[in-house]
Amino acid sequence: MAEAAARLGTRWPRRRAFITGAGSGLGLALATQLARAGWTVGRLERDPARLADTAAALVAAGGTVHDYTGDVTDESAFAAALTAFVETTGGLELMINNAGVAVSGRVETTPLADWRWIFEINVLAVATGSRLALPHLRAAPDGGALVNIASAAAFAAPPLMGAYNASKAAVLALTETVAAELGGSRVTATAVMPTFFPTRLLDTARAGAKELATARRWMSSSRYTAERCAADLLAGVEKGRVHVALPADSLWMWRFKRYFPGWFVARLRQRAGATRRTNRS
Repeated sequence: MAEAAARLGTRWPRRRAFITGAGSGLGLALATQLARAGWTVGRLERDPARLADTAAALVAAGGTVHDYTGDVTDESAFAAALTAFVETTGGLELMINNAGVAVSGRVETTPLADWRWIFEINVLAVATGSRLALPHLRAAPDGGALVNIASAAAFAAPPLMGAYNASKAAVLALTETVAAELGGSRVTATAVMPTFFPTRLLDTARAGAKELATARRWMSSSRYTAERCAADLLAGVEKGRVHVALPADSLWMWRFKRYFPGWFVARLRQRAGATRRTNRS
């Protein structure tokens, strides 16, 4: 699955990447595939144990790894880590804002504290990472790419996920804005919108027991993997796409929502109503 990472390395032969939340799940899968293709990878992760447990495997895969412990919501720590990576490696070609969290529940019952928490991590930290990385990407001799991990929830907006949906929609809008602002440069911006696949996202999720159980069923039933998602994601970046909806069979959702938004929302309403009736019976 390292073919896409290798092709990216041909485009950006200096091969320097920085990834947030890369101690597990999609972030780790991305770091692994880039390492196998000879990239130098910087990882920012709040859990030092996750970094320690996975660093040796990345080095064994063939990459050079620089790990930094810190929280993406701490702008000073974020800036210090990225600056240290750029000073050590001499630059940056690929920035992936991957760290994120989840909240589930009805809009009217989700505590305001949960809204603030998820927006701080899913939106403001992505904005921080984008702001910090863009000057380095612009300065790279061969250009570079900014990649922000959103979600299919950014456009599908399923019920009982209002705070999560809104945060990922903000990431999508932010990335589209950056892509427009990068016009005429050698830097691209990509918003990645995957559906559910098994990760550790739910380990820190703020949700009721019923919502968590439903989310875990969705994850466990998915045949898509973090490794496959990482490969498909990097392939989309290599092609310079602004929007990458994953897996490929989710493209119909993306297209239907864009072309027939009223129909799409009506279908969501119907399905939510059918679910409520089933739960009451």
